[in-house]
Amino acid sequence: MLKFLKRPKKLSRADTWTFGLILAFGAVGTLASLVLSIDEINVLKNPDAVLSCSFNIVLNCSTVMQTWQASLLGFPNMFIGLMAFPVIMTVGVIGLSGVKLRWFYNAANLGLAVCAVFAYWLFFSSVYTIGTLCPWCLTVTFSSTMLFAAITYYNLHENNFGLSKSINARVQKFLQKGYLQLIVAAWIVAMIGLVVIKFGESLFA
Repeated sequence: MLKFLKRPKKLSRADTWTFGLILAFGAVGTLASLVLSIDEINVLKNPDAVLSCSFNIVLNCSTVMQTWQASLLGFPNMFIGLMAFPVIMTVGVIGLSGVKLRWFYNAANLGLAVCAVFAYWLFFSSVYTIGTLCPWCLTVTFSSTMLFAAITYYNLHENNFGLSKSINARVQKFLQKGYLQLIVAAWIVAMIGLVVIKFGESLFA
């Protein structure tokens, strides 16, 4: 038997919500990546194509897709999402089944950290370098934020990182008071504020 494998047990309400959220936002990320992949093909066929997510000068997927940032690894970023988000959905399904795989959830935390960093790199590039936002990309960024927060919450709550008793006790108090959720909410509000300050009325022009 693997050292980090525990038998399935009945999930708590918090765990059900956590893995349900992971499954849901994994599905949202998959949908966004699929739509972006289809739009990418349409743009390749016709660079002047008007996409459903292109609303104005600021909110324009087509403009973002034609930048080098949209193909950082030599192929469209959304193809990465098509591969990654279904795996994330699997994390949600496994979690909802009650299986305890410490190493698996730690690996998922690392993978979602990388996913979030990548998503925010593109977000800040869109805001400050490209000067145009892709609505579906923003959906992916928001989903990545929620997914990273959810798996981090679970791993901290279960002490899957192997923290000492004293540190873990402080972490549990931190989680019980809802500070992690508050930080995530404040971060999202800050990002929305950043976009509004940067683009102002142009968002709705």
